[in-house]
Amino acid sequence: MTLIDELGAWLSDPTHWTGPDGMVTRTLEHMALSGFCIVLAVAIALPIGLWIGHTGRGAAFAIRASNIGQALPTLGVIGIVWPLTANIEPYGFDLIPSVVALTALAIPPIVTNTFAGLRQVDPEAIEAGRGMGMRELQLLRLIEVPLALPSILAGLRISAVQVVATATLAAVLGAGGLGRLIIDGIAQQDDAQLFMGAVLVASLSILTELGFAGLQRIAVSPGLRGPTSSLRESAADA
Repeated sequence: MTLIDELGAWLSDPTHWTGPDGMVTRTLEHMALSGFCIVLAVAIALPIGLWIGHTGRGAAFAIRASNIGQALPTLGVIGIVWPLTANIEPYGFDLIPSVVALTALAIPPIVTNTFAGLRQVDPEAIEAGRGMGMRELQLLRLIEVPLALPSILAGLRISAVQVVATATLAAVLGAGGLGRLIIDGIAQQDDAQLFMGAVLVASLSILTELGFAGLQRIAVSPGLRGPTSSLRESAADA
């Protein structure tokens, strides 16, 4: 029986589409976990990136500290947090380690790209704002953030794609998501289920990339779209 035949038989079974273990449920679980971790990472990383980008204070320390999350293997972070939260009920065993690990993964690109974007803003534009009597928060909100928006959104896009692709590891602790299809497919030697899980994760990652690219086109002024790639390169070098 070829893989095509196995896929046809697997997809023709309605239980693989609906129900607690169906593809729809697993996809929604995956999206909910990824979305929560991305929002949490933005809430932590964006203020840090804005502050160090605007003031220049503590930039080296903040970026190096945030990069620790990227240097540590996500599965390793799960392994560290798991024993510390395994006795927390009802969700400590499956969700907390995954949330901590995925949030740590998402923070560095946001901090780095936000910092790099703000530091790329023309100092003359900032001085012009100060000459008009703007205060520091007004400078940040009205001048620096709009000009740095291409780099900030690039950081969000990188983080989101990484989280969506890596959230499959959450299934190791029973947190659900599309990783469950992959793990169950390996355990049951079900090539069709394994293949569909991998395809769905890849498709969701690509859709996330395209979605943030579309958001960037809508939110960023046409005059600022050109420097995006150079800002991303400078963020990566930082």
